[in-house]
Amino acid sequence: MAESTRPLPPLIPLSNGGWEVNSFMSSPEFKLRGLGLMPPNHIVPVIVVPGIMGTNLRAKSNPRVGGEEDERNKVVRPGEPTWRPPNGKRQGLSTSFDWDRLMPADRQRLLDATTLEVDNGGPVILPEPDDGYVLNERDVRQRGWGELHAESYGTLLQVLQTRLNQTFGFDDRDKKRFIRQHWKDVMACTPRRWGVREFDPLTEPHLEKHAKYYFPVYAVGYCWLSDCLASSQLLEKRVLEIIESWKKANRRCDKVILVTHSMGGLVARACAKRIPDKIAGVIHGVMPALGAPVAYRRIACGTEATNPGNGTVKNFEASRLAKILGATSQETTPVLAVSPGALELLPNHLYPQPWLHIRVIKTFGAPQKAGYGARDDVVRMKEAPLDFLHLPNARTPNPYDLYRDLKSWYRMIDPRLADPAQMYLRKDGGVEKAIRSAIDMAESFHRGLGDYYHPNTYVFYGADRNNLSYGQVRWVARQAVGAVGALTSGNLAAATFLGHNYRGQRRILVEGKSEFHFEPEAQDANGDGTVPFQSGAAAAGKVKHVFATRGYDHQESYKNDDMLMLTLRLIVKIVQEMP
Repeated sequence: MAESTRPLPPLIPLSNGGWEVNSFMSSPEFKLRGLGLMPPNHIVPVIVVPGIMGTNLRAKSNPRVGGEEDERNKVVRPGEPTWRPPNGKRQGLSTSFDWDRLMPADRQRLLDATTLEVDNGGPVILPEPDDGYVLNERDVRQRGWGELHAESYGTLLQVLQTRLNQTFGFDDRDKKRFIRQHWKDVMACTPRRWGVREFDPLTEPHLEKHAKYYFPVYAVGYCWLSDCLASSQLLEKRVLEIIESWKKANRRCDKVILVTHSMGGLVARACAKRIPDKIAGVIHGVMPALGAPVAYRRIACGTEATNPGNGTVKNFEASRLAKILGATSQETTPVLAVSPGALELLPNHLYPQPWLHIRVIKTFGAPQKAGYGARDDVVRMKEAPLDFLHLPNARTPNPYDLYRDLKSWYRMIDPRLADPAQMYLRKDGGVEKAIRSAIDMAESFHRGLGDYYHPNTYVFYGADRNNLSYGQVRWVARQAVGAVGALTSGNLAAATFLGHNYRGQRRILVEGKSEFHFEPEAQDANGDGTVPFQSGAAAAGKVKHVFATRGYDHQESYKNDDMLMLTLRLIVKIVQEMP
């Protein structure tokens, strides 16, 4: 049975200021009306900027060939995908086996930043027609949706495009305007779900002003292995192009709104610092404002496969994700050690110090039975944790010097693991020069950005005790019974690195006598599983409002209903300050 009204695709702007819609005539026996929603002529583009690994990448379509500047990818042909994160658990499982089979040298060649560009050919997720709004694939690809990981950002893009542009409805029977249900839900949402006791309520007059604008939603990806400064310049170029395209269509378009996720916040802040007058406001979600110690951990030890807050299923998923990202330092180092973008996620010079620690758990006393009800062969020793080295500190306050240290046993980067494909073998200075150059770029970006935020900025971050993150990195070893000599910060710092044992622990020898096996302690700080609260909350006092939120994992923050409603609420709030 035919519907009385069918939705039509979004109207296309014409250069004369009008709108065009494409439709098809139905057969005479079907009396259908086509519903096309004509937007206002005042345009405020909303641009989503993803986090690290959230942009699809491919080998450069037209690489330079030959000499030192050869840009050809050594694994795939020009234009072929190199990074498309899996969508869904089934695809995630199969992808994890594919990446687990890659040798470190293959990872290095495949994810060589100098050979990569943004890939707009990734999957896009389109919603079913809802309340008279239709999205077609051609239009959303033109707006960059295919550049982003669909599972992470598809919901956000859909919600923004449909809900921002449908504020009121009209009841034909009662001849009255009504507020759409999704806005009623935002109005009814208690601020406590956003981590605050009070927040300005959303009112119908707010929505009336909001409805005077049209909000086309765009996505702007970037090569997340490259310097965030270069990525911010790409974002700046796209912002200006988007504004100009609407002006050419004879529409009023002066500013955009940026909605960022994680690393995208750093990119957007650098962009906004140069063109603040082109940006109406910014919403930062789960941004590592000061960096995150997990970046050190993943380069030094590989991607963590467990979290104390996870259950069995989530830890299994984390273990498969680690296979994709690299479960060992042999797999992560060749890609991340020479990639400025990845290094720009490290704790910066403003992160609370010290955050890197060395701990030895000393065992002493005679073996004792484990207690009533325990097996007879289970014993326990008395233990005392002893903390030694704490970095960065007052004597060595520059964290970038810690990253440049390629010799200490607790170093982040082992240069012997950084070039398995021998890509730097014949280059001046070898891979060590490339590593230091990438760290120099990270330091320059951090210091240039400082604590700048666009004047009209809102921030939300994870502060969840059930999603622990690395607020600190602590190397921990148990002192072997019979170890010789006293331990000091000095002799621990100067210990000899012997290699790794079968469990991946770092084996070190202190003063040529006592061997210790060190591994990183588990996550320790409230957060979202990736960014700790120390970094997420750093914008407090520098922006309009900061929300300490809970109930989601870092990568899925914009799939959380509360965070989606908060984002909608904040966009309305930003619009209230527009003319």
